[in-house]
Amino acid sequence: MRFVETIEKKKAGKALSKAEINHWIQGYCNGEIPDYQVSALCMAICFQGMNSQETAWLCEAMLYSGEQLDLSCIDGCICDKHSTGGVGDKTSLALAPMVAACGCKIAKMSGRGLGHTGGTLDKLESITSFRIVQNEQDFIRQVNEINLAIIGQSDRLVPADCLLYALRDVSGTVDSIPLIASSIMAKKLASGADTILLDVKYGEGAFMPTAEKAEELANAMIAIGRHFHKDTRAMITNMDQPLGMAIGNALEVKEAVATLQGRGPHDFTRLCIEAGSIMLMQAKQADNKQTAQAMLQEVIANGKVQFTRDYTR
Repeated sequence: MRFVETIEKKKAGKALSKAEINHWIQGYCNGEIPDYQVSALCMAICFQGMNSQETAWLCEAMLYSGEQLDLSCIDGCICDKHSTGGVGDKTSLALAPMVAACGCKIAKMSGRGLGHTGGTLDKLESITSFRIVQNEQDFIRQVNEINLAIIGQSDRLVPADCLLYALRDVSGTVDSIPLIASSIMAKKLASGADTILLDVKYGEGAFMPTAEKAEELANAMIAIGRHFHKDTRAMITNMDQPLGMAIGNALEVKEAVATLQGRGPHDFTRLCIEAGSIMLMQAKQADNKQTAQAMLQEVIANGKVQFTRDYTR
């Protein structure tokens, strides 16, 4: 198979076959297809797009380029969430403990910030002696014991995405919805969760400029989840203003803890309650949104989320 023919095919706006997509990802990971040809194909995708089947096949090829985490030893429904990020977005730090206190299992692999804002790992590392690296056995044991673990993503998961993202970053092809959707979902699927909630943000402080573009991305990721028979849902949230009042890794940790103690800013608390209610329904912990929201408000009010140290100093 000549890769230049694949480039020409997509340049003409035609759909790629599963075999052509697999050849692309495998050949690139093996060093058989050079950067300049993959850059050309990514640019063609930026202009011509991909249909939902192509996007699912691309996600599948990236997913199986490395290992997948086996979480079958965890009892119960395993939930995960992903936010496309923004200034002050510290949601995982408050949302995950809140939902875990309601009985959900949260086995989350998180990443670092790609732009001017810190990612979940950057924020967690502002806590003295916090470990973002655990072996698989300790990770699973912790989830079974306290319903929650957040660790750094393994380099063995989705290596094709690392290669492609680095290339897209320097070739002006980051903002393609099929490429974004397959990148995000390959990592989420490799992490082994049963359900996935996507918080897709739009506005001046987000990657997606408009609600319409955010909805397009959300629908593309939901379609991939459906392809893999995963309960995948999305919420579209406005990021024209920073989320909460604190900006900066350590400050955001303090604000997340304050939120779990019932003293968080209104907009951030509301977002966590909204996202958490969807996750509880996905995990069959609640039958409807009203019940789920009441459960989350109760764990905030009764102090069920426990802390082993004072993070607010």
